Amino acid sequence: MYKYNDFDHAFVTSRNAQFREQVNRRISGALSEDEFKPLRLMNGLYLQLHAYMLRVAIPYGTLNSAQMRQLAMIADRWDKGYGHFTTRQNIQFNWTKLQDVPDILDALAEVEMHAIQTSGNTIRNVTADHFAGAAADEIVDPRIYAELIRQWSTDHPEFQFLPRKFKVAVTGAKQDRAVIHAHDIGLQIIEQDCILGMRVIIGGGLGRTPMIGKVIREFVAMDDILPYLESVVSVWNLLGRRDNKYKARIKITIHENGIDEFSRLADERFALIRPSFQGFDQTILSEISDAFIAPKFQRFDLSVFDARYQGDPNFRSWVDTNITAHKQADYAIATISLKSHGETPGDASSAQMRRIADLAETYSYDELRISHEQNIVMPHVQKAHLPDVYDALRAIGLATGNIGLISDIIACPGMDYCALATARSIPIAQNIATHFDALKLEHDIGPL
Repeated sequence: MYKYNDFDHAFVTSRNAQFREQVNRRISGALSEDEFKPLRLMNGLYLQLHAYMLRVAIPYGTLNSAQMRQLAMIADRWDKGYGHFTTRQNIQFNWTKLQDVPDILDALAEVEMHAIQTSGNTIRNVTADHFAGAAADEIVDPRIYAELIRQWSTDHPEFQFLPRKFKVAVTGAKQDRAVIHAHDIGLQIIEQDCILGMRVIIGGGLGRTPMIGKVIREFVAMDDILPYLESVVSVWNLLGRRDNKYKARIKITIHENGIDEFSRLADERFALIRPSFQGFDQTILSEISDAFIAPKFQRFDLSVFDARYQGDPNFRSWVDTNITAHKQADYAIATISLKSHGETPGDASSAQMRRIADLAETYSYDELRISHEQNIVMPHVQKAHLPDVYDALRAIGLATGNIGLISDIIACPGMDYCALATARSIPIAQNIATHFDALKLEHDIGPL
């Protein structure tokens, strides 16, 4: 996975120091809440119903055991002992105190994490297929390109005050596990005449006006992708409405102006700015690629796995539901459900986070993924080790075999926390899950 270079360390350290001073000025009264609001949003800090909420970026959902342990420490030291994993592959701490936030950000920086651009009208955390680098149907690991887009979009001077938030998702597989048609920009890596490129989809989104994204370009070569993305966001930055936040997203801009007109304007902008991209982005891309080399997979005897699978119906049910085919036949992708029946979807306690970190370190080449479905993924587990992983998860209440079933519910915090919510979503999700669990029907209903 990607490791910070000197620039990354210096940038995050500088931003944290800057925000520490801004927090001090807010606490002293030198800044009003109206003055402080855009500053805190740039650093992932919301003022919710009961407390401040800090949203921490997990770029394209990838993290290691040290980062997961640090999140657990933060949950214990500065929150209420748990975190909430989100649909943008981030984690939220819902009970932070304003005076503690600068120390939390410094603790995140110790393990190469931050909260920059996890809120505000800017380009948010870039998401990707949570099975990236492991999926059997993958053309290429999309995290390489997600990291390039993350670096390009972070603190981009033109895109810090967009009409509204902007979300990008990338997939490199045939099956869309990144929901690219429900993003402002969705990117699908494809191959055309033996050349890698991307299909570009724009104008998707959910919310109060859900829309399916439209294809604006069937194929953009990889060395053109950044200038083309910049062209699209630049056009929307000019066209997007700022008089009504409910009509400011790019999906409304596309709807009002038409995909053909928007495409024409984007092409004009692309022709203008493409000469300024002289290959430096491709040099960076080459350096990023080196950070995403696949692990050295090993062979193991599978007799223990086979015997357990045949002899233990609970283990077999978990494998059948929570395990996905890996590109290496002897390995598996194991999804840890954060949807135990009756629990809050996406929540994990600090103790659970620490145990998951241990399992990742021992059994998954020190890699974890957060899915947009609010579950945790161990991407590279040898099948011979699945019984040990299952037993460890069962001991901490995380061996629920319900991935893709009716109780695997995506739920925002709703009115239990959020000042913008209009309903309590958590109890609804809990009631649906417990109802179908009591009826023992979810496996009969099957994947949704």
